[in-house]
Amino acid sequence: MDTFNTMRTFRRIVELGGLAKAAEDLGISPAGLSKQLRALEAHLDTVLIQRTTRSMSLTETGRTYYADCCRILDELEMLERSIKQQSQRVSGKLRVNTPLSFALSTLSPLLAEFLKQYPDLQLDLVMEDRLVDAVAYGFDVSIRLRNTLEDSTLIARRLASLEQKLCAAPVYLEKYGTPETAADLHRHKILNYSLAHTQGVTNDSEAQEPDSNALSPNGDHSQVNNSLMLRDLLIAGLGIGALPSFLADPAIRDGKLQRILPALVNEPRHIYAVYPTSRHLQPKVKAFVDFLSQHLPRALQVG
Repeated sequence: MDTFNTMRTFRRIVELGGLAKAAEDLGISPAGLSKQLRALEAHLDTVLIQRTTRSMSLTETGRTYYADCCRILDELEMLERSIKQQSQRVSGKLRVNTPLSFALSTLSPLLAEFLKQYPDLQLDLVMEDRLVDAVAYGFDVSIRLRNTLEDSTLIARRLASLEQKLCAAPVYLEKYGTPETAADLHRHKILNYSLAHTQGVTNDSEAQEPDSNALSPNGDHSQVNNSLMLRDLLIAGLGIGALPSFLADPAIRDGKLQRILPALVNEPRHIYAVYPTSRHLQPKVKAFVDFLSQHLPRALQVG
């Protein structure tokens, strides 16, 4: 017996004053409803309603059962409503993992705006450049800047794309000259981002330059595992390197770096929000990913 549905049925019989009206309201036949009532009484081993061909009345036990049914069903409805409202509210702790350089340079102002929009949310942000297992470390969302993502049971939503730009400081180019071809890069000091999928530059589709692996790491090249540090080393005039546009563009705009060989491009990177698969996406995760999808492209544009 479905206890709660049976209690609801009994309540409608009492509230509507008879089997015929209750049956019409519930969309079943009077005979079917009468059978359910008899089954309930048999289950409880008592008579709840005295019935004649013309009228019905609650027994004393029936009045007690009706009052308790109303109390229990009302409390159940309040509980269900509370749970639904809580599940739809953007609240609780949101654990996010993101690359350090990207977070400090681009994500910070967006996070401030996001938290103002959702004041009941508590952010737990972990910034590190190495890739971590989002599920094992308990992250709700991981932001990843990658050329491609490996196959995974996680859901990945692309938020935006980045251009990799070869850059050097004016002081470096004045001292060592500006490379005119990909082959010229072999004669220059190269600084690499060690956590990148690949370091080699590739030929732009409209350029005539041959493909080059001039940025591939070797014994003569320096490398760092943080893009902010790479940017600062390039600004200091220590070599040539590829930076993501969110770091390269402001430095180029301010004259601290100069783009070189624009026909040569590194493999484009994409910004992904990665989160565990779930039949019911948590409101806090959906709100965060939707917010980034809406605001991140604008934040990546340099005025």
